[in-house]
Amino acid sequence: MNKFLLIFWLLVSVPIWSQDSSAVAKNETIKFTEKDIVVDQSDIISKPKLNPNFKQKYKATEFQYEVVIAQKGAWERFEEWLAYWFKKIFGLSSMDTSSKYVEYTLKTIAGLIVAYVIYLIVKIILNKEGQWIFGKSTTRKILTDEEIEKNLIYVDFEKLLQETLKNGDNRLAIRYYYLWLLKRLAEKNIIEWHTEKTNSDYAYEIKSTDLRTDFQYLSYLYNYIWYGEFEMNELTFLNAKTAFEKTLKSLNK
Repeated sequence: MNKFLLIFWLLVSVPIWSQDSSAVAKNETIKFTEKDIVVDQSDIISKPKLNPNFKQKYKATEFQYEVVIAQKGAWERFEEWLAYWFKKIFGLSSMDTSSKYVEYTLKTIAGLIVAYVIYLIVKIILNKEGQWIFGKSTTRKILTDEEIEKNLIYVDFEKLLQETLKNGDNRLAIRYYYLWLLKRLAEKNIIEWHTEKTNSDYAYEIKSTDLRTDFQYLSYLYNYIWYGEFEMNELTFLNAKTAFEKTLKSLNK
């Protein structure tokens, strides 16, 4: 009897479980009508507002994507042209090697040009400085005999003799007369002056017989007075002074 009741209960409950399962499995659908949707019917489209200077922000190098190829100037083209001929003439291995040789060559030439320009400037300055130091407008005192002899061409002997005679140094005055004579002979291109030359060397260069005779006599007076190491009286000095001035005057013609 109990078995019969259990079977009956199972047969009745199975359809109920099937209905519940199918109900859960159904999908629900949500429907919208036109009144549920809001439509924007405005004709005005608002534009986004940008900072007036926004372009400045993007001018940095990280925002530049266009590759700019640098154009070669005339000097660079000239260097390439030289490099080509260097490579061709000297048989260099590559254009890079040839370019390096060109660079070294141009730098050397530039250095030589600069050195030459400096030399010319220094030469001009020394010439002007020589006139300034030893010219008529100078107030600088000549200190050494060696300095006078080295700058013989630029010394104003006329003024120097005035100062020497004023100080009563007659022996030194005779030396200045002799150096002044050498200067005038060099200016006239009669001799080629050099500190290492002797009186005999200068006498040999003088072509005029009369002038050579006068020069030899004045050289004798100079050696006798300057290197004689004796007291020179006034008469001897005046005679020597007159002889020097006579020859110097003749060279001014």
